[in-house]
Amino acid sequence: MMEFFTNTNLGIFLWTLGQALIVIVAILIALAFLLYADRKIWAAVQLRRGPNVVGAFGLLQSFADFIKYIFKEIVIPAGADKAVFILAPMISLVMATIAWAVIPFNEGWVVSDLNVGILYIFAVSGLEVYGVIMGGWASNSKYPFLGSLRSAAQMISYEVSIGFIIVGVLLSVGSLNLTEIVMAQKSDYGLLGWFWLPHLPMVVLFFVSALAETNRPPFDLPEAESELVAGYMVEYSSTPFLLFMIGEYLAIVLMTALMSILFFGGWLSPIPGLSDGLHWMVLKMLVLFFLISMVKAIVPRYRYDQLMRIGWKVFLPISLGWVVWVALAARYEWLWGLYVRWQTGA
Repeated sequence: MMEFFTNTNLGIFLWTLGQALIVIVAILIALAFLLYADRKIWAAVQLRRGPNVVGAFGLLQSFADFIKYIFKEIVIPAGADKAVFILAPMISLVMATIAWAVIPFNEGWVVSDLNVGILYIFAVSGLEVYGVIMGGWASNSKYPFLGSLRSAAQMISYEVSIGFIIVGVLLSVGSLNLTEIVMAQKSDYGLLGWFWLPHLPMVVLFFVSALAETNRPPFDLPEAESELVAGYMVEYSSTPFLLFMIGEYLAIVLMTALMSILFFGGWLSPIPGLSDGLHWMVLKMLVLFFLISMVKAIVPRYRYDQLMRIGWKVFLPISLGWVVWVALAARYEWLWGLYVRWQTGA
């Protein structure tokens, strides 16, 4: 049976398809409970109860909302470009989903262990902008169009700084493979051997850039209700709106996975002697998601000019300078070779 899955084209296709379906289903189910946790965290900060009626402790609230969106009527504005209007949320969801193909959850637990995994994620995340722009333009309304332009400018601006931050990590590892990035952080020092320590300033910049890249508060300016009446999604309802929302949350969780892999050792144990595994990867992603939720609950929204100023005048020069610093530190093995794991095998 195993020879069928390893030696035939049909077997390889079915094996890969099965792996992809397992990952997608698991992430979508987890997403429902993460959305529930998101709402509970906001409620706790604001001294409210949050979802607590549908299911035990309100655990099934996300599934109830899902069913509501599925059965509501799809309303398409009379002047909209109907084909593009429907295609836009589908592109947003598909691009956010296929990025998970190269994310390793444990050693060997990855759908496609590409040697250029980081480039693949960059390519896919860059295409997500098209779903937003198409949705705003196809709505044939000024407010959605302004919201889509805002979102495109914001996502492109912070992708630049995220790219330079990741380049710093790549210089330390010497590989674009996400599994090798994790294994380069394996040492006898546990969490002190991970990249968060030598790349500490960039961890903060990456976290803030991830919030802006995914339109999360306090950088949710494309959806600023006081200015744009909900931005590029204002004309969407029912299932198309649901697809946009799922795509946005998938991108948020993807950023927590990337941070875990790049800076916090992925599935590696933080304490020497304890076994590595999937549970560590999941735990790190949950902690980062909790921090993202807390930021939404306690940080006031920025103005759009402040957002763009931080991206281009602060984050870009700092991240570019960091790439130069890491390149020099790796070339001359400064600070006991902290920035050159691929040569020393530390």
